[in-house]
Amino acid sequence: MKVTALIAARSGSMRVKNKNIRPFAGSTLLEVKIEQLKRISNIDEIVVNSNDDEILLLAEKHGAKAIRRDSFYASNTVSMSDVYKNMAENMDCDVIVYANCTNPVINDQTIYDIIDFYKNNVDKYDSVNSAHLVKEFLFRDNLPINYDLRHQPRSQDLPNISALNFAVNVIAKSTMIDCKNVVGYRPYIYNIDQIEATDIDNPIDFFIAEQVFTKVFVDKKEILE
Repeated sequence: MKVTALIAARSGSMRVKNKNIRPFAGSTLLEVKIEQLKRISNIDEIVVNSNDDEILLLAEKHGAKAIRRDSFYASNTVSMSDVYKNMAENMDCDVIVYANCTNPVINDQTIYDIIDFYKNNVDKYDSVNSAHLVKEFLFRDNLPINYDLRHQPRSQDLPNISALNFAVNVIAKSTMIDCKNVVGYRPYIYNIDQIEATDIDNPIDFFIAEQVFTKVFVDKKEILE
């Protein structure tokens, strides 16, 4: 069973310009992620899929395999489902570990454990997908989803609702092609803590993630206390 990590890092981010290769904690998000995945012993290969020359050259410099993405699959209008299918079709492996650059704080051990869980439970689940618990009072269309207007619950007593964060998704290549997604037909939602789930979606997120990343890797004990 060949396990390959896939980093999707196109150019053209609209909310955080060049987020994958802009300076981040003395490095870049792309370099941080490649170097992390190189430390995970149950990953056989690392692939960076991009439409950007600079990203592809940086990937090769750090020992990853570079796969050029057709410009059609790097546009801001193409369906992400089509992108997933296209990326998987260009992979040479059995299992894909889809790992985003934009989740820089997840621990090495967590990635290893998620891959190991997939391997040991592949008969029950066809994907393992990282998520985190959302313990907040939620409304939809001005109506409460999990909030009793007359008997307010404590936030810690709210039901366990998980939000996908796409830090790590493990799925067979064939399933990713068939589903056109990194979430399979029988997914297992693997909850990680909110620090590890730190994601970058806008400039404020980038700033916060850089501060958290620095704290976690300089003195992790301090940030968890």
